[in-house]
Amino acid sequence: MPDERYKPTTGRFARFTKLAGLGARLSTEVVGKGVKALRGKSEGLLGAGAAEKLVATLGDMKGLAMKLGQAMSMDPDLLTPEVRKVVSRLQNQAPPMPWSTVREVVTAELGAPPEECFASFEQTPLASASLGQVHGAVTRDGLEVAVKVQYPGIDEALHSDLDNLGSMAKVVGRTMGLSEMKAYWNELRGELLKELNYVEEGERAEAFARAAAPLPKLVVPRVVASLTSEKVLTLERLRGPTLKELLNKVSEVPHDERLRLSGLLIHALWGPFLASGVMHADPHPGNFLVLSDGRLGVLDYGSIKRVSRRFHDANRRLYLSLQGREKVDVWDLTLQSGFTVEPEHLEEARRFVDETVRLATRPVISRDFDYGEGSLNRELRNHFLKSPMMLTKLRPPPEAMMFFRALGGLVQNSQALGARGDFQGFYEALLPLAEKPLPP
Repeated sequence: MPDERYKPTTGRFARFTKLAGLGARLSTEVVGKGVKALRGKSEGLLGAGAAEKLVATLGDMKGLAMKLGQAMSMDPDLLTPEVRKVVSRLQNQAPPMPWSTVREVVTAELGAPPEECFASFEQTPLASASLGQVHGAVTRDGLEVAVKVQYPGIDEALHSDLDNLGSMAKVVGRTMGLSEMKAYWNELRGELLKELNYVEEGERAEAFARAAAPLPKLVVPRVVASLTSEKVLTLERLRGPTLKELLNKVSEVPHDERLRLSGLLIHALWGPFLASGVMHADPHPGNFLVLSDGRLGVLDYGSIKRVSRRFHDANRRLYLSLQGREKVDVWDLTLQSGFTVEPEHLEEARRFVDETVRLATRPVISRDFDYGEGSLNRELRNHFLKSPMMLTKLRPPPEAMMFFRALGGLVQNSQALGARGDFQGFYEALLPLAEKPLPP
């Protein structure tokens, strides 16, 4: 009999109960340490024992629950380096499904077993993540590939998580008087459900490759369409250590290399965005790897977001203004990008935006910014905590959710690398892309 223990719990109530049980076990430690962490203390949110419980439970559950754990593992202010290393196992080391199940899925999706579809297929997975696991293989024409195989039942598990979270979102929206909550929820839900269709993910990978074409230091793997289906995705295999692996031993990475990698991450986010309005919105460090020639490989295209023309143009003009190429009114651009605010909160919202931009853009305009000092993420969090109700008074457009997710990940990865240097130079290098509006 095949080992069924890898299978995620799928029922809505069962998944809610499992998370509730985890919360009850961790609540005392999380609350006590969380308050200290948000005040800038270095104790972190979890101890090592609690982190192991978190990894075991979320790793077994997979799906959205595991994605939340992945996001937690990136926050340098909530977790100490030692505990973050434990939780980072959620980024690509979930309990794997057995080979017999992998073979069944590939056969059902591609019409023949792996040994017939491929010249060779590694039974041991390269990585196991929230919705599927990745195996190394070689195609019949000799191309080395990475094959992502979706977990059976993960679609039901993801829908259960989203139903549970959707119920909470409705309550929060009513309690806070946030009429836009439904639109925000629909945006998040829609983006997450897209990740279940690997044919669409392959198309998003190709769209990102086109957007990244002006950036020779970025590498996007080719999609093998003939070996791709709704639950199997075959991509050209890129080799090299992931950013996650480098961060686990970051003290051994020379400073110049950490600074160079920080610049490549900036280009990976802002370059495709400026060129085509396309961005990679799943920035956890397991999704980037360093090739032998120094280029940055970008992986996982489940969360590729294409923004609207108005949102792109407002942020493009802000980008130009920060580099002294255009004079703008930041508040006007905020409204042009789709933010809304009630007239009675106008001045308060304007001050909030001005301070947010001042804090968030310090690296963009600095010739000597020190991410190792570690204050940027903490200062932004404290700024939001000082004005929590502004998050309901000043309402961003739904598409901004994925944009801010990507920007937050860039800050967290840069802070984890801890480099100091001329960050403005990395942004200046992208000005030729920022000077061109999107074509009609």
